[in-house]
Amino acid sequence: MANFISTQYRRARSVAGMSSTLVGGFKKAYQVGAFRGDLPREALPKYIQVFCRKMANSFGVRVVQVEPVPQRHGLWASNHVSWLDIPVVGSVAPVFFLSKAEISKWPIFGRLATAAGTLFIQRGSGDAGSVSDQIAKFLQDGSSVVFFPEATTTDGKAIKKVHGKLLQASMDTGLPICPMVVAYVDKDGRLSDDAAYYGERTMAESLKRVMDNGGITAYVLALEPIEPADKTRSELTQILQERMEQGLAKLHSQVVKA
Repeated sequence: MANFISTQYRRARSVAGMSSTLVGGFKKAYQVGAFRGDLPREALPKYIQVFCRKMANSFGVRVVQVEPVPQRHGLWASNHVSWLDIPVVGSVAPVFFLSKAEISKWPIFGRLATAAGTLFIQRGSGDAGSVSDQIAKFLQDGSSVVFFPEATTTDGKAIKKVHGKLLQASMDTGLPICPMVVAYVDKDGRLSDDAAYYGERTMAESLKRVMDNGGITAYVLALEPIEPADKTRSELTQILQERMEQGLAKLHSQVVKA
């Protein structure tokens, strides 16, 4: 009975925290003129970071930078473990997120995403080339972008195959690829399976796992940037693969109990 009450309390607290964060996000967006477009795009990241940190905290997830994350302009790339990656990465890096264009029409999340400067991608036939062209334009306009090159979520134990088509945006602009890795650790110092959203898990099940855990820490490690000059896309893909693999191994050695 005590466990049931404790579980329900954690879930209610998470829902209340998420609702409060959303309301606060709308309020701040109105205050600073984000809905009217009065706020310069370059001023948005600091508000996005605060919002994302509060959203992660509402689920009981503490975000820790193993080393200070450089606030540099470029094409950011992160490993992909969970839907939690969005508030976690957004809380530490000066990035804008990519989203399907139709999400901009959603009444709540769509409006808030628009105010936060989300980069809505217009897809035609699913051609990654056209997407990389749009990302390149966003980068040229001064907006750093983050993407998940594994193209799928994982259990967080290793880096899957990196897909490099979108790295063309870095080559076209000359801006660096800025890799980072994330590891979710439970209160016992082990990799948190509850944080991972993979396999046959539904979104509802994943949300419950995160809320019920209540003791997850997301560790973030920024890696050395990769300069695109004089490199082919294939070479950049291989470098990114190796750097993320090595970076995740380093992060695990620092924050996960053997």
